[in-house]
Amino acid sequence: MADIDIGRAPANSIVLPFFGAGALFYLALSFLLLLSGADWSGYYFTPHLLALVHTAALGWGSMVIFGASYQILPVICGRDLFSPGLARASFICLTTGVLFLAPSFWWFTPGWTMITGGASVVVAAILYNVNAFCTTGACKRYSTQRLFILSSACWLLLTTTAGLLLAINLGHPFIFRNHLDLLKLHAHAGLAGWFLLLITGVSTKLVPMFLLGKSSKTRWLYISFGAQNTGLLLFIIDGLANGPSYRFLLYAALVALGIIAWMIWLIDCFKNRARKAIDWPMKHVLLSFPFLLLSFLLIPLVYYNARPKWALVYGLFLFLGWITSILLGMTFKTLPFIVWNGRYKNLNGKIKIPMPKQLYNEQWVSYQLISHLSALLLLIVGVVLQEMLLIRLALWIGLATAILYTCNAFKIILHRL
Repeated sequence: MADIDIGRAPANSIVLPFFGAGALFYLALSFLLLLSGADWSGYYFTPHLLALVHTAALGWGSMVIFGASYQILPVICGRDLFSPGLARASFICLTTGVLFLAPSFWWFTPGWTMITGGASVVVAAILYNVNAFCTTGACKRYSTQRLFILSSACWLLLTTTAGLLLAINLGHPFIFRNHLDLLKLHAHAGLAGWFLLLITGVSTKLVPMFLLGKSSKTRWLYISFGAQNTGLLLFIIDGLANGPSYRFLLYAALVALGIIAWMIWLIDCFKNRARKAIDWPMKHVLLSFPFLLLSFLLIPLVYYNARPKWALVYGLFLFLGWITSILLGMTFKTLPFIVWNGRYKNLNGKIKIPMPKQLYNEQWVSYQLISHLSALLLLIVGVVLQEMLLIRLALWIGLATAILYTCNAFKIILHRL
């Protein structure tokens, strides 16, 4: 971590609310999953599932990622965050957006609440873009990280704007296209454009830092960046111009090529690591990658098989298998260090202080990994077999996972000297 400018990290009061709210939304998501158990045996385009997806993507995934980004951008660029005020405002807007959107989807009430929620999320995306571009504007280092992070910010703005237009269209129709087809484009712009590109870029800094590893195969990251963006752009443009077609499989293959290039870089970094032992948070992160690859293997089945259960499994692999596994692990690699840095950096060497990993209960993280994996596998099997007993059992285990995570996260956030 010698090349990390810790002194440039923003105040904890800016970052910690994102992690705290993300944990609470993850807990709320787990309760909503229990309440929507019957929806897992039917069609995937239902009000309850739309509420779940937006709670997962915005309240859980994006909330934590916003906080982590505001922490890491100044650190890797060696300069202060452009505007702490805009960061706080984006937290308010994102939280407001989720609190309006989730109920309006759950009870499916198109109108001012849904539009207000969508508009709040768009404002949050604009504020995030301003901070991201202005903070990294003069950054000369880490060109690959900047490419991924800034392009993902653009995709976030595009995705949220499209979502707002779709929300308006539900109450006041003005788009004369199949709404479901446009919804699929909107969802994949968010998944591949926002989450995939952002996670790829951030991982190229955090994974080497936490494993004490490195890779000189930077060309694979540029290949990954080009393939991911090209595949997604072609998918969106072709989808808007011509609607669904078999060509979508080709675009998915191009994005998959970008993921494979990213994996080659990560594997090389893993091989050259100095820290041989893999702790429980990093095991969480490593667990996420097989689910990402499995989701891409499912794409032909989802495309050619009209049965909705395969689309549900595809979404589970992405939201609970890939994104959630990463967040459950990286929270306990980044959040302890954030709190430790804010509370102890001026006391280091003066008094006896704890290590960052002592701020949370590592045994709880091991239980969390086991319960999360058990819940996910049971849920997938239950959805495939259409067996409600397995589905409900999985959702109860998933709730236990969320409780473990939330308690452990707040143990860090509320830590005192």
